[in-house]
Amino acid sequence: MRKFIPLLVLLLVAMALPACGPAEPEDCLGTAEDAIIDLECREITVAMENAYLPFNYIEIETGEPGGWDYDAIDEICTRLHCTPVYQEAAWEGMIQAVADGQFDMAADGITITDDRAEIVDFSIGYINIEQRLLVRLGEDRFTSIEDFVSNPDLVMGTQTGTTNYETAIQYLPEEQIQAFEQFPFAVQALIAGDVDAVIIDEVAGQGYLGENADQLELVGPSISSDQLGFIFPKGSDLVEPFNAAIRSMMEDGTLMALNTQYFGPNFTLTYDDIGEGAYGEE
Repeated sequence: MRKFIPLLVLLLVAMALPACGPAEPEDCLGTAEDAIIDLECREITVAMENAYLPFNYIEIETGEPGGWDYDAIDEICTRLHCTPVYQEAAWEGMIQAVADGQFDMAADGITITDDRAEIVDFSIGYINIEQRLLVRLGEDRFTSIEDFVSNPDLVMGTQTGTTNYETAIQYLPEEQIQAFEQFPFAVQALIAGDVDAVIIDEVAGQGYLGENADQLELVGPSISSDQLGFIFPKGSDLVEPFNAAIRSMMEDGTLMALNTQYFGPNFTLTYDDIGEGAYGEE
């Protein structure tokens, strides 16, 4: 025989239970009350290499990801009440993948350029980056890009698809440039004597010095100064919220603290300390 529970009893039980709405994702950061702009725990897919010091990497010792990009985007999502979903991707093709909508954004030390801005939207710039020459320790044949250009016997190494490569072809004919798929290959070619210098972002070059301080050094003045930004598909509604969060981080000193932490002398992690990731600027 079926037992029926009186409706009044059911109502009393329901009233005693705590009210519950949709559960927030475990990785949702921040709160709606504190958000500059409330993205309501929206999941945001973020592409990055995990192999570009000091922006993103996987530490060999712990197997954990880290870097400026992770800390900055976690902080931004805390201010926007959103959920970052980090996805490893190769540098080659990353910008086009964002343009095609495969990711909501990318964070990989990406230089803001007019050509790139034709297919993706950029955030405001969050740091200036200087391009320098990485050379073998004790190099005395040149001390600047102008000296390098004047000697047709010298070969410049760099990475394909980067603003460093674009700078190289502004100064040198293609026969004096050896382009590599990843910067670690270019640096190894430099150490081996197969190229005479590598044009590279200064912060990345500092990362290669580390264990190679007895073999490599950065020389000469800055060749160019560029701003870095996050990229989004054209027309993305995330651009303005991210810009608002970046501006707030500039105003309260958080961005300066992050830049000091990762681009200052106290950051000692080197490429010998990180895994190769899937890939190895940008």
